[in-house]
Amino acid sequence: MPKYRENLPQISGKSFLTDGGLETVLIFHDGFDLPEFAAYVLLETREGEEHLKNYLRTYAGIARENGFGFILEAPTWRASKNWGDKLGHSAADLERLNRAAISLLEEVRSEIESEEFTCVISGQIGPEGDGYSPDAFLSIEDAEKYHTPQIATFADTAADMISALTMTYAEEAIGVANAAKAAGIPAVISFTLETDGKLPSGQSLKDAIEQVDAATGEYPAYYMINCAHPTHFANALEKGAAWTGRIRALRANASKMSHEELDNAEELDEGNPVELGAEHAALKEKLPNLSVLGGCCGTDHRHIAEIAKAWTRGA
Repeated sequence: MPKYRENLPQISGKSFLTDGGLETVLIFHDGFDLPEFAAYVLLETREGEEHLKNYLRTYAGIARENGFGFILEAPTWRASKNWGDKLGHSAADLERLNRAAISLLEEVRSEIESEEFTCVISGQIGPEGDGYSPDAFLSIEDAEKYHTPQIATFADTAADMISALTMTYAEEAIGVANAAKAAGIPAVISFTLETDGKLPSGQSLKDAIEQVDAATGEYPAYYMINCAHPTHFANALEKGAAWTGRIRALRANASKMSHEELDNAEELDEGNPVELGAEHAALKEKLPNLSVLGGCCGTDHRHIAEIAKAWTRGA
């Protein structure tokens, strides 16, 4: 049994960091060609594996220096059937690569973890469709069927949990949670939000969280917001509300642009790392249970360092 699956330390009072916008760093800073925005293809070469390890070591160093634990996220956001089909990867290929991703994280954890520095391994799940604007909506049953192979694979590895990022509608999130429950692995559900603080489906964050909790018996260990800027959703949060208390993680975008603007942008908008850190610290009152901080599109180690420093100063 993985070390933390029965008792995730990030819900026990300790603060954790994770990495930034992996895919945008690999493409815009490191010069990799990622077909379909799929970082898992780097697992197919020794050079790619070493690059991923060094990437994670950088963020782990920031976490350690600032007194945080660290969540090692697998580069597997696109490693599911729909995207594997586009890239010519069979079901067997995807299982092998998902397992390879967790093995890589195990290797890094064995190198960096200590009694004072806790590291959690997360198998990352992505949506079946577009993470900004879904062109189709799966039923709960179809979503569970779609995500089961990847989640079942992670459940048979050293992964402590799975994290489903950029969920755009509640039904797919429910399917993910049901698949994780069946596999016996903790699940984190992360919704992406538009500039109005709502999901791309038009549903409010409050209604989405409450719908998933009601449908799954509150199975998700907690909820996360990712691929949105703090200014997009700060006003949508209710101080003291039960649903707001379910949000424990945030992976924000560097840019204040909308998803449509980001899609059409020719250059990477890196925003302002110091300002982004301050905007995170300002969320403490509305998100009292927030214990996991990282980044999404446009963020790199500079943003995460500023977020960590601002969060610590505001403690």
